[in-house]
Amino acid sequence: MATREPIARMGGVLLRDVADGDLPLFFEHQRDPVANRMADFPARDSEAFVAHWARILADVSVTKRTVLFDGRVAGNVVSFENSGEREVGYWIDGEYWGKGIATEALSQFLGQAEARRPLHAAVARHNVGSIRVLEKCGFTIVGEEDGEYVLRLGADR
Repeated sequence: MATREPIARMGGVLLRDVADGDLPLFFEHQRDPVANRMADFPARDSEAFVAHWARILADVSVTKRTVLFDGRVAGNVVSFENSGEREVGYWIDGEYWGKGIATEALSQFLGQAEARRPLHAAVARHNVGSIRVLEKCGFTIVGEEDGEYVLRLGADR
């Protein structure tokens, strides 16, 4: 997959199109047992991970970006259609937690790559850090489903 020019850069955080070379790092990021507990989402094995990302990369309706911090792959952020609603999700490597990187990356993504509203997110109730990231970016909790909070960013943002 060809890499395009970066979309934005602020505070050391850069978003760019996902490149094939990012996938091995994404695979390692999603294997972190601490992150899996926080996200309440199990790691995928190699075969399932490759199949999952092949679908993401092939789907033109999915907006997908690699998050770089000081030139290093720190994670990814995506937006996709789910049951008729637009959702956003992100995964940041634990090495980068607590530094404002997720908030900055999501803020850039919302401002430049994903303009459709409303936009939804689901997050494990115990994942206080991710809830805070979403709230800092304008999302509000609108419900609870299957042990997760459902958050929404309205059309007025």
